[in-house]
Amino acid sequence: MDKIQKLQEIIDESKDIVFFGGAGVSTESGIPDFRSQDGLYNLKYNYPPEQIVSHTFFKERTEEFYDFYRERMLYPDAKPNPAHIFLAKLEQAGKLNAVITQNIDGLHQAAGSKKVYELHGTVHRNFCMRCGKPYSLNYILKSKGVPKCTCGGVIKPDVVLYEEQLDNSTIRSSVWRIREADTLIIGGTSLVVFPASGFVEYFSGKNLVVINKSPTSADARANLVINDSIGEVFSKLKI
Repeated sequence: MDKIQKLQEIIDESKDIVFFGGAGVSTESGIPDFRSQDGLYNLKYNYPPEQIVSHTFFKERTEEFYDFYRERMLYPDAKPNPAHIFLAKLEQAGKLNAVITQNIDGLHQAAGSKKVYELHGTVHRNFCMRCGKPYSLNYILKSKGVPKCTCGGVIKPDVVLYEEQLDNSTIRSSVWRIREADTLIIGGTSLVVFPASGFVEYFSGKNLVVINKSPTSADARANLVINDSIGEVFSKLKI
């Protein structure tokens, strides 16, 4: 039996699927990842990208942060790819109970997914640090320099920067969903970022599936490993 057929059988038999995804899900929509040869971490700036997207840099060099953020982290024209679309349809069919994502682009919601846990936040939510007033991604894109609230406060994206903690309620909900799942599909992530990399340890269901172009730390315990593009794989499946 080939691997696509095996995956189809697993999905057909499953009643509570959880999908855990990373940057590889978004790269197929034209959004670069952080760690590949062409990713953000290998671009040349006055400061390393890891430093630019840190809490300290945001506080001390806010305008330079926003220069990088607008140019390299916002992709408003990106569209959901076959992976996002398949997962949304899987949820509509009552098979998929949650998407847990490390991505901040909102493409799962754009594809129609309703139950999405965003571990690292989203570019679509932005808040004034003084009064808490919310602002849209479009407001950030159209603003110049440091975006300011009507009250004069600095607006901050609701994304988790280096040195910041992940949202506890999002973590708890993600862990609970993984614990309850009969099938966990890990896709488009190398599982190197902590604490998300440890989430697989909470899974005790029947089927663990890994779909990633390169090996991951979860491969050894997986029932099925497919080293391929996640969009390509999902486009071959039926619901």
